[in-house]
Amino acid sequence: MKVDSGIGHQLDKIPDMVRGIEAAGYDGVRTAEMNHDPFFPLLLAAEHSEKLELATSIAVAFARSPMNLANIGHDLNAYSKGRFTLGLGSQIKPHITKRFSMQWGAPAEQMRELVLAMRAIWANWYDDEPLSFVGKHYQHTLMTPAFTPENKEHGAPRVILAAVGPGMTEVAGEVADGMIIHPFSTLPYIQSVTMPAIEKGLAKAGKTRDNFELSYSCFVITGRDEAEFAKSKKNAQERIAFYGSTPAYRGVLEAIGCGELQGELNTMSKQGRWQEMGTLITDDILQEFGVVGEPQDIAPQMLSRYGSFVNRTSASFPVSDDEQRHNIIRALRAG
Repeated sequence: MKVDSGIGHQLDKIPDMVRGIEAAGYDGVRTAEMNHDPFFPLLLAAEHSEKLELATSIAVAFARSPMNLANIGHDLNAYSKGRFTLGLGSQIKPHITKRFSMQWGAPAEQMRELVLAMRAIWANWYDDEPLSFVGKHYQHTLMTPAFTPENKEHGAPRVILAAVGPGMTEVAGEVADGMIIHPFSTLPYIQSVTMPAIEKGLAKAGKTRDNFELSYSCFVITGRDEAEFAKSKKNAQERIAFYGSTPAYRGVLEAIGCGELQGELNTMSKQGRWQEMGTLITDDILQEFGVVGEPQDIAPQMLSRYGSFVNRTSASFPVSDDEQRHNIIRALRAG
């Protein structure tokens, strides 16, 4: 199992942070699109590392056009000498329409088109294929030499998608090189919904799981003392509650017999009762969404539960960056 680390968005700290992460033996670094751009930190990460794999996890796809993403993906992959992976997610309708002021339609269908449109653009750049992509959501039919990148020796980046529902998951299997399983997932949901949908998508494209990378970072509740453990538990409860308030994620809760909790969390979220929502996440629910235990128990639990299908994970565990964390990383990588 490959192990990644998050690097945040404080640009002045990225160079030293990345050098330390590479020295510690991580396989890659990832950024998320939250309150800062997800691409700028990876440019610095590429400059100040030699072997680390770089990925967005995730960048919001529908906030950008396929051409915009194709250019960014090319530049980061070229500069990093082939180490960049473009990780994309759809976000949800309120964010796309109200935060980014972009159109929202059928997200799985649109994501499929977006990835295929990017691949058509890259085929034009790297293989001299005519650019003639005409879909329902995107049309790309113009490309001149002046707008074609010149540093093409490393080709296109890998593309992975984040998904929860079966529709988007199937799209990932069909058109992407891998998938990020959402942290708001449980083993029953992964086994009954996620994996069958991936297989269906792979079959549509004539692909197998051999070259399809699955990334999953479950919730980890641990700590070196009671105070650290309590903080870790509270953070996990509040984050699970936040995700659980999303109507589109109801199926995840239904898979563990808690579907009715989604409506309650949604109502509380509209009332702004964010911290109170976390108190509804019981110990039993926590166990469904991740691993709970002493630091030395984390890696064995993760490998036992997810090792048969997960190719990479994040090691942003709630313990200090000391020998405990390094032991967890070594155990996961040894698998």
